[in-house]
Amino acid sequence: MTKPCRDVAVIGAGIIGLGVAWEAVRRGHRVTLIDPSPASGATRAAAGMLAPVSELQYREERFLELTRESALLYPAFIDELANTGVETGYRSEGTLVLGLDPADRLVLADLRAAQVSHGLTVDELTIREARRREPLIGPAATGAFLVPGDHQVDPRQLASALFSALAGNARLLEGTASGLIVEGGRVTGVALDDGSSVSADETVVANGLGAPALASLPVALPVRPVYGDILRLRVPAHLRPFLTTTVRGLVRGNPVYLVPRTDGTVVIGATQREDGRRAVSAGGVYQLLRDAQQLVPAVVELDLVESMCRARPGTPDNAPLLGRVSGVEGLVVATGFFRHGVLLTPVAARICADLLDGKPAAPEHNAYRPDRFGKGSS
Repeated sequence: MTKPCRDVAVIGAGIIGLGVAWEAVRRGHRVTLIDPSPASGATRAAAGMLAPVSELQYREERFLELTRESALLYPAFIDELANTGVETGYRSEGTLVLGLDPADRLVLADLRAAQVSHGLTVDELTIREARRREPLIGPAATGAFLVPGDHQVDPRQLASALFSALAGNARLLEGTASGLIVEGGRVTGVALDDGSSVSADETVVANGLGAPALASLPVALPVRPVYGDILRLRVPAHLRPFLTTTVRGLVRGNPVYLVPRTDGTVVIGATQREDGRRAVSAGGVYQLLRDAQQLVPAVVELDLVESMCRARPGTPDNAPLLGRVSGVEGLVVATGFFRHGVLLTPVAARICADLLDGKPAAPEHNAYRPDRFGKGSS
């Protein structure tokens, strides 16, 4: 039986919106993508770690199945973009996790025990073994763990590849959605701030922190801005290759990560704050460089080429708002991905596209329904 072709409006052209739009196009739908500044928010700042194992958090274990499901989809997701000819920066060398002092090592060892109890693969290494993999690791590190299944992608390159795949196959409107058009309990399109509108059989709300401000939204979306500072540094020729794997670490309890890119840069990040300050924090930059240098001393020889701050949409339980709203037709919500937006792009795209195709939500995905905190209108 032939699936119906629908007019789909996707609000938001960050990595989630792009992924949803592309999957909808692949399934034969007519897509309009709406965003005043595509891929310029959290997507532009994201480090792109595909790390369901090393990002496992206590009390978030139920979220693990969704992140693992998406990580398993990533190789095929990347392969399907190969025809664009645009690199995605996907790398599968794994992730090396380091502790600076004995207390950090103990925390990581306890986390490894929890990870292994969930059937995850985490190999404990000696520091000598870790240095064979990454010779620039400093002398202060006391514990090392290898997570072979945690990979990475370059979100900026991935967004470019998705734009290339959508070119000629979807309409991009660089405007701002002001609200939803609702008729008789059904969402029938999107109102734009210039007074125009887009009619749609299905509308996907994927504009992150902007989602709660949409007029006529039939559900409260409790997302909050969680800010983070991120640095990009260029590796001088004499130090290349600087790192061959992503390095994550604990430095006296502070998390830090160093993500090597194929273009000779390294991304350093891990600060997290909810103080409402949109500017790059001097203290955050200092902390990142200090802690990264403790793990890999040669960081001080790199060229600092970019520092930025972006807000990610967090939710009360740190899990996404993903799916349909009970009793409302024509609407799918995909926001609140917090620090997992890039990782969850393939699974979010598939879940949304299945809903657009008329399939019911899978039982295991009902835990992420966007109305789980109450349906009160926002």
